[in-house]
Amino acid sequence: MFIDYYAVLEIEVTASQQEVKAAFRARALKWHPDRNRDQDTNLIMQKINEAYLILKDPEARGRYDREYERFKRYQQECDYSNKKSSEGPASNQEYKERKDNDYRGRYDYADYSINDDILKKWIENARRQAVDLARKTIEDFKGISNVGAKAVSQEIVAGIGRYIVYGVGITLIFEVIKSCNGH
Repeated sequence: MFIDYYAVLEIEVTASQQEVKAAFRARALKWHPDRNRDQDTNLIMQKINEAYLILKDPEARGRYDREYERFKRYQQECDYSNKKSSEGPASNQEYKERKDNDYRGRYDYADYSINDDILKKWIENARRQAVDLARKTIEDFKGISNVGAKAVSQEIVAGIGRYIVYGVGITLIFEVIKSCNGH
């Protein structure tokens, strides 16, 4: 399976390392669990992390770019053969439908196999690291949320306690004043 990492990070193939890093940060912020509480962003964060791990390393990116060129040629051949026949191969139909599918389908191409064995291993390793990073991000988010909720509840209890003490103190002062005025 091939993943279009440039599409994942929404950058051009000619992007500099600084642009790769900036795009990674922008996409990670956009899809961070803090900003997307109503949806599961785990898969999206995995793909973003995976893309960054490959594209930030010059040697891995060089291998990926060579494979990317083969992939683009393959896509052109599929598009050409699809234009020649009215039906076209099933993989071409899947490729066209992929554009309207969910996040997973937009960047994954199961019908294309990576030729570079070293790159395959690096991508598998990046995928494992990306899964771990996404899992850790989500766990950290949950942990921060729990710590934050606990701190807020402690502050609320302390605030209520202060109001009770102030209320009792003011009541005592009024009672003392009232009893002094009454004698």
